[in-house]
Amino acid sequence: MDHPAGPADLIAADRAQSVPQQETQAYPKPGRIVIASRESRLAMWQAEHVRDRLSSLYPGTTVDILGMTTRGDQILDRPLAKVGGKGLFVKELETALLEGRADLAVHSMKDVPMTLADEFALVATLEREVPQDAFVSSRYASLDELPPGAVVGTSSLRRESQLRANFPYLAVSSLRGNLDTRLRKLDEGQYDAIILAAAGLKRLGLGDRIRSLLPVELSLPAAGQGALGIEALSSRPEVAAWLAPLVCGTSEACVRAERSVSRALAGSCEVPLAAYCVLDGGALWLRARVAMPDGSRIAMAEARGNIAQPDELAAICVEALLADGAQSILDDLAGR
Repeated sequence: MDHPAGPADLIAADRAQSVPQQETQAYPKPGRIVIASRESRLAMWQAEHVRDRLSSLYPGTTVDILGMTTRGDQILDRPLAKVGGKGLFVKELETALLEGRADLAVHSMKDVPMTLADEFALVATLEREVPQDAFVSSRYASLDELPPGAVVGTSSLRRESQLRANFPYLAVSSLRGNLDTRLRKLDEGQYDAIILAAAGLKRLGLGDRIRSLLPVELSLPAAGQGALGIEALSSRPEVAAWLAPLVCGTSEACVRAERSVSRALAGSCEVPLAAYCVLDGGALWLRARVAMPDGSRIAMAEARGNIAQPDELAAICVEALLADGAQSILDDLAGR
């Protein structure tokens, strides 16, 4: 694992992956827009949401969806951390962009790798849905109600580390598959409870499956959780211009700060890392954690700063995390 980048490297890396606002000037209205998307029900909901927003924005423009199956959708018998991480969910979509079969790709921001190839840019972040983790169970109302030995399913080392730190008497087990598959496994009794992103459940009209939202103090969300991001070729600023009216400035600043922390600390599926930012009293409030998977050690930090300077805020938070022991945790993870 690479050592964490310095603050200057962190800022430069993030800016290199965004299309500068001054480049998103007037371009001809698009005649047709093709959206690349995974074919899971949640991914298609997200793509259809963006399609409908664009269709409303550009009457007369044809907006189509190119559904695709990614490697991340095909490999369901092993944890993501063991088979290549988040990039498994975007590679095929990026190939469609490179080959000209699609103009943009819609992602759950928490599934987007922290570093993109030079050919690609994140050109828009839409308004965020509820970012918290959700407790889902057929028998219990909350984590506190679970008896010792109860089996809790999650696909995330981030969630696992925080669960083990706060509820060491529970059995945490790997849970893969799309959202419907995970719910089916719960309903079949393979798990006593599962932890999912609340945003996905709400978007698919399954909010009634949420027994409780986990407080962020207990389970700090993943970088970008609950936000939709749109990726395009960095050589196509006109796509950024088409999408500019959909951008939520607050969500974009918060997600940018979170991703900058994760990028600086080599955040991936192999590193239990959480980063969560909100606008509080007119300023950004960023909290982050790095942990051992078993929850035995957790480094924590927080910082507040100007909404116009999310990268600088992230750099401050990274320095605080390192001072709290994050480097030691990262070194131990790298040596495994």
